[in-house]
Amino acid sequence: MPTYNKLVRDRIPEIIRNTGVDFNTRIMKEKEYHVELRKKLKEELNEYLEANNDNSSIEELADIVEIINALTSVHNSSVEELESVRKEKAEKRGGFQERIFLIDVEDE
Repeated sequence: MPTYNKLVRDRIPEIIRNTGVDFNTRIMKEKEYHVELRKKLKEELNEYLEANNDNSSIEELADIVEIINALTSVHNSSVEELESVRKEKAEKRGGFQERIFLIDVEDE
């Protein structure tokens, strides 16, 4: 039996159960859950960086967004508050749409 020891999406046990194979899971405590979400974010970011086409990239970005949504809850916030903070920062400092690459800044 392969060992995974990692955070999985909520419906994975149901999907595995429907295949008829045995498996083991447990519910993590809050602190461990936070640690595992961070590990999962790194895993999904690496998978995004290794994606070699648009479809794979979008799949991995969707996973990252799902993890970010879970992390907002861990940090006692909401997706709406996260979006509000994002918009405020974009308004004050801009986004990344214009592809600006800063080369250097003269010392004062």
